[in-house]
Amino acid sequence: MTSEDRGNGPFQYLEQAVQLATWNVSQGGGPFGAVVVTPDGTVHEGVNRVTRDNDPTAHAEVVAIRAAAAATANFDLGGSVLYASCEPCPLCLASALWARIGHVYFAADRHGAAAAGFDDALFYDYFSGSKPELMPVTRDDIPTSDIPFQTWRAFEGRTEY
Repeated sequence: MTSEDRGNGPFQYLEQAVQLATWNVSQGGGPFGAVVVTPDGTVHEGVNRVTRDNDPTAHAEVVAIRAAAAATANFDLGGSVLYASCEPCPLCLASALWARIGHVYFAADRHGAAAAGFDDALFYDYFSGSKPELMPVTRDDIPTSDIPFQTWRAFEGRTEY
């Protein structure tokens, strides 16, 4: 990041994400904050609500993506930018990919998170293929396996994504 970025742009939104994360700790939440800036310049905020909502998917980045999608009434957030107080975990990265986020910036990295007790290293190991025993995933083919896809392809009113 250049010194020119510190007045606005990535630095401004990363600062906002860090402030959200810090505020969330004072509210009893996890130390993570995120903002999604849509192409029209609108800012959509999210904080980690995992323990508050008893929702293991309520990471700050996912909450911000959900807020942006709801506000724009569109699941495709192409051209949007995600700013996170910390390096997004695999769940958050996958969510950003599904939302078609154009770019991700983050402040702290996974090592800082690990030092604070949030160690996602095992998940990165799993997705790299080095820890498949963490959660075995098995395909069991059944005769009706393809029926939902056949139904989808035949449904003229579907919304492509």
